[in-house]
Amino acid sequence: MAATTLLFDGIKAAANITDRVLVFYSGGKDSAVTLDLCARYFKRIQPVFMRLGPILSFQRACLDWVERRYRVPVMIVPHPMLAEWLRYGTFREYDFDVPIISFLDVYTYARSKSGVWWIAAGERIADSIVRRAMIKGDGGVVNPKRGRFFPLAHWSKSDVYAYIRHHRLKVAPETQHLGFSFRSLMGSDLAAIRRVYPKDYARIESWFPLVGVSLAQYVFAKKQEGTT
Repeated sequence: MAATTLLFDGIKAAANITDRVLVFYSGGKDSAVTLDLCARYFKRIQPVFMRLGPILSFQRACLDWVERRYRVPVMIVPHPMLAEWLRYGTFREYDFDVPIISFLDVYTYARSKSGVWWIAAGERIADSIVRRAMIKGDGGVVNPKRGRFFPLAHWSKSDVYAYIRHHRLKVAPETQHLGFSFRSLMGSDLAAIRRVYPKDYARIESWFPLVGVSLAQYVFAKKQEGTT
């Protein structure tokens, strides 16, 4: 890990403003480190997980680990993408009674339910030019106006890996087997999930009964390319 106090300046500054924080946790590496850092610097942490459908076995494994390690229940909320899938009938019947929600709606709900205003976000400047612009354009590493701060703003990927190893953090197991977290209903993602986690594929299918169409299109395209 880089020998610089710059890595921890943001979270130290935020800890001087508040002792309570919301952490939106996905099970990925950056969110795992963000959550652990916040547990060390704040008296109260409230992890929040945005679901994209049924809670899958590998997601449940991470959520259970978080609740045991930090002794706090994880708040589970809908991801804005889930609302779109349900409302507009993505691989299922549409339901116009489901409202479209934004990330701001999710943040507002989590703040209201928890009574916590500040949100710790796991984005890093080194991720991309877009992330760099977002963090710097969002009022900097600590933004009192929006109630958001970025503990990992100046961290590199190697810093994140080193922290995970040192503190023996658990990250989403599917990233090791699939190379990604559950993120979409694209055929390529579904094929990987069905191959490694067939029971979880069945859970997804129970919510989105026509999702096999996406998978079939992917399989057909691969056959056309001459691959299996």
